[in-house]
Amino acid sequence: MRSLVTGATGFIGSHVARALLDRGDEVRALVRTGADLRNLRDLQVETAVGDVRDADSLERAMRGCQRVFHVAALYSFWVPDPSLLDAINVGGTRNVFTAAEGAGVETVVYTSSVAALGVPRRGEIATEDTPVDPNHIVGAYKRSKYVAEQVAAEFARRGLRVVIVNPSFPVGPGDVKPTPTGRVIVDFLKGRMPAYVDTGMNVVSVRDVAVGHVLAAEEGGSGERYILGGENLAMKDFLSRLSEVSGRSAPRVRLPYAPVAALAGANEWLCRVTGREPRLTRDTVRMSRHTMFYSPEKAIRELGLPQTPIREALASAVDWFVANGYARPTRPE
Repeated sequence: MRSLVTGATGFIGSHVARALLDRGDEVRALVRTGADLRNLRDLQVETAVGDVRDADSLERAMRGCQRVFHVAALYSFWVPDPSLLDAINVGGTRNVFTAAEGAGVETVVYTSSVAALGVPRRGEIATEDTPVDPNHIVGAYKRSKYVAEQVAAEFARRGLRVVIVNPSFPVGPGDVKPTPTGRVIVDFLKGRMPAYVDTGMNVVSVRDVAVGHVLAAEEGGSGERYILGGENLAMKDFLSRLSEVSGRSAPRVRLPYAPVAALAGANEWLCRVTGREPRLTRDTVRMSRHTMFYSPEKAIRELGLPQTPIREALASAVDWFVANGYARPTRPE
């Protein structure tokens, strides 16, 4: 079995490639010109140069592939030009499915996000069936993932076998960018988090997410979506777990919403002037007003999604960030 993985140089994508190799698949990785190849360094994969915005490169990359894992996306809650999110996350997804349909691919696993799902009310836990209000989607990133998932569902209705997976907030080794979740960990390790906001999220091992992709291809129903999640944690508890595995003290001060929102607006304005990426945005602050808790029960029940203890996943993330120079060691030798 030969599988193409888009976004294979990234955090989730490289782990999907590794999980496929462990299953005995031949893996072809779609890589952009000039991409950072560190995550593929020790993997026996074939590379195909291309871009999800280039339909011809996708057609070439899919030749001889029975399965496609479309993991590539622009994962950012702030970009100077929001149209880039639509071009990559929506237009690129349509290009991938069109090419897969033309190439006779048997199965496409589409990496969506819990960002495309309904937002639970505070104190509730959302599932794959929690309704989405398109008029109240916060931010360009979440909107792009919501629309892209509609594209995936459209091709499923047309007869292509499409399985949609919705990872929550993955942690673990190989977060080279790092992702927004990874930046929280790095900031914590660097002592840049003197306080926290009252929010919550579902945290999962990136290795479990990768295995979930493979299980979705093998066991998932066409047109179905599966939350690839782990444990629901309040931000205070998340930071406490980080403290346990890193040896660094967790912040004890909880900030109210209003001053954080004002700070985020000022930070965005400054970054538009300097060209740097803000560490805090108005969209992320608005999202923090919700506890983003999700249930992975469907994926556990129907796919056999593994559940690595979050303490173990966080420890692997901390060790990787320290070993790769993102932060200094804090634990005693």
